[in-house]
Amino acid sequence: MRLMFLASLIILAEPSALPATGGGATGPAGSATVQAVPATDVGRPSQAILDTLPIGLRALALEVLDRNPEVRELEARAQAAAAQAPQARSLPDPMVGITAFAAPPETRVGPQRLMTTLSQAIPWKGKLAARERAALYHASALEARVEARRLALVTEARRLLHELSFQDRHATILETLRQHLLQHEEVTRARYSAGIGLGQAVVQLQASITDTESQLLAIAGRRIRLLAELNELRDRPPAAPVNAGAPSPPVPVPADLDSLIGRAVGARPELSAASAEVERTEVLLELARLGARPDFTIGLSYTFVERRQDAAGRLMPPPDNGDDILGVQAGITLPIRRRRIASAIEEAEALRTAAREARRRTESQIRRTVGDLAQRLPLAWQQLRLADDVLVIQAEESLASAQAAYVAGSLGALDLLTAEHVLWNAHTAVARNQADFLIALAQLEGAVGGPLLDSPAFAEAAQASRDDRPRSTRDE
Repeated sequence: MRLMFLASLIILAEPSALPATGGGATGPAGSATVQAVPATDVGRPSQAILDTLPIGLRALALEVLDRNPEVRELEARAQAAAAQAPQARSLPDPMVGITAFAAPPETRVGPQRLMTTLSQAIPWKGKLAARERAALYHASALEARVEARRLALVTEARRLLHELSFQDRHATILETLRQHLLQHEEVTRARYSAGIGLGQAVVQLQASITDTESQLLAIAGRRIRLLAELNELRDRPPAAPVNAGAPSPPVPVPADLDSLIGRAVGARPELSAASAEVERTEVLLELARLGARPDFTIGLSYTFVERRQDAAGRLMPPPDNGDDILGVQAGITLPIRRRRIASAIEEAEALRTAAREARRRTESQIRRTVGDLAQRLPLAWQQLRLADDVLVIQAEESLASAQAAYVAGSLGALDLLTAEHVLWNAHTAVARNQADFLIALAQLEGAVGGPLLDSPAFAEAAQASRDDRPRSTRDE
């Protein structure tokens, strides 16, 4: 009999030996396999975009994803959530109890000295499986949020790098302008000393030189801030250098709004996370309704009995004198707190409504963002074309005319200075528009959740418009 009790103890200590209490395949320790619940499909749009980037920019973005503390934190939280599923699927621990009788009760077969009990709680069929599904959906939502953050970091790294490239290009333009102004200031000062020209021209040139140097200092300050932001993303010191190479030359991108929105709805991990949360709240509602179902407890008791030592017992001992007692226990919970159950169902329904509305809000935000960027990208391209193909040419012709007139003595230094400023401002406009276009492209790819430059429509459009690019990018 004692061997039977030990065997029962082993069975209750190993939940896999008990029948399953819910759907889904079970493994060791009563944990369900991942196949019990189909996980929400979470793609890797960040990796798809990385594969289309230039080598230098791709290496920088990969470093950001590898070293960023927020990504590591979210990944750890997703791993922790995934580890909750086996815990949710497992049966509660069995309970062992021991009762020692200080005043042993006398029975026909002898005094009872010690009683041990072993019990196991078993939830209603489906409760454990539902808890596991809720945990798996929660883990799936967190995994999708990890990918959403990775996608946002790739987009932000691209934006910061394009901004840095513009600041460098702007600084180069201004430094070239400063050198030209210094040369003009020296020539104008010499002419003024010889009695030709006005002193006002010298002062004006010197003021322009000072203004240019002030702009260079402002650019240096902006570059420090941008570099610090980029280094924060990749967990580097604020002044750590960044060498990602020159950005790719801009090319026209076909932007069909309906197809882009369709791609975004199917690829954005934020929507995958929102959908997983909706599924999770559906399971939580199922669990709340299962709260009206009872749970069970099964168990065994074993009582140690000594032989009778009284005179009658020694003289005529009963046939089962001193035999131990093995008992079977069973219990059931009584879910009679209907107000609590109704409140739990009401809470779960409210959570489901909130999750559904959150998914609608997320989809609406994605549609708005894609629609905004898809319509602004062609405008950015037109602005770049206008600045490079029209404004720069007009400024160059104006400067050439001004230089000829200045050499002939029919034009003053201040007029020449104005013509040069127009040209350098045109070059700055080209650099700014190029950076704005590349930033808008990066943001649109992040909003769509995938690259635009690898689509067949883009390849066809790029080949057809190769000679339609701005002059500054045709030879790049």
